[in-house]
Amino acid sequence: MRSIWNGAISFGLVSIPIKLVNATENRSISFRQIHTEDGGRIRYRKVCELDGEEVSSDEIGKAYEEADGTMIPITDEDLASLPLPTAKTIEIVAFVPAAQIDPLQIDAAYYLSANGVPAAKPYTLLREALKRSERVAIAKFALRGRERLGMLRVVDDVIAMHGLLWPDEIRRPEGVAPDTSVTVREAELDLADALMDTLGEVDIESLHDDYRTAVEEMIAAKAEGTEVAAPREERPGGQVIDLMAALESSVRAAREARGEGEPEAQVHELSGRKKTAARSAPKESGTKKSTAKTAAKKAAPARKSTSKSAAGGKAAEKKTTAKKAAAKKTPPRKRAS
Repeated sequence: MRSIWNGAISFGLVSIPIKLVNATENRSISFRQIHTEDGGRIRYRKVCELDGEEVSSDEIGKAYEEADGTMIPITDEDLASLPLPTAKTIEIVAFVPAAQIDPLQIDAAYYLSANGVPAAKPYTLLREALKRSERVAIAKFALRGRERLGMLRVVDDVIAMHGLLWPDEIRRPEGVAPDTSVTVREAELDLADALMDTLGEVDIESLHDDYRTAVEEMIAAKAEGTEVAAPREERPGGQVIDLMAALESSVRAAREARGEGEPEAQVHELSGRKKTAARSAPKESGTKKSTAKTAAKKAAPARKSTSKSAAGGKAAEKKTTAKKAAAKKTPPRKRAS
């Protein structure tokens, strides 16, 4: 990696020669401006507004514009003569816990590389001291014509430096928060927690720029003269009417995306409607038992009446048999002549 700044880290009376290299790179796709009628490039020329002449880079200097439009020329010699102790030095001013740094202040990131063999020992000393203390170093340095604030921390076996914005460069979030009073219910917070748990963690290395991929595929298709694939359908947006229903649907969709089932205990416990349905289940089983008992009670008398009718039938049958026997024993009467 090409160094963009050479200097030293000032660690008390210890000086560590280092080289500054960019830790990040811009991977976004850039476009050129063209004339839409013939495809010709549109270029910007630097022209002096007084004489209309185009000027080269070596003829261009700096100036500060006053409120009334007056230009005050500033040369590189003027800037170099300023009493700036951090012009070639990263001056460590304090060591603080990383939690004290507001993420809003974090700006560009750089790697600090030891410059030469003599720098290896003090460089390693500072790196190991940062590791053991579990703190970060706050430093001041000058880059590209201005003094900046930085934070030094250890990344693997390298000291990295994050440029920090000055505290007065951070805007206060006034007028950004909702100005209406809103009450959030516990059930809604429970569903939000369930959604966060369902989404779980993610490996940052697995994430990539889908938009850049789509642009690259579109450029390749145009270069080959083929048709550009139709864009994917976007999720319908709009105002959320039922927040609870939206949260429940989000939890369900997240679980389906991860190939998980919908455990009743976790989701149904959070919804009042589901609780009511769950409580009514025992009542249904009790109703079935009472219905069975009623049917059994009704069936019992039916059996008794059947046995009685059967006994009555046998008694009647015995009486009929007895009458027939008596009729046979009685002699027939003689008729008068």
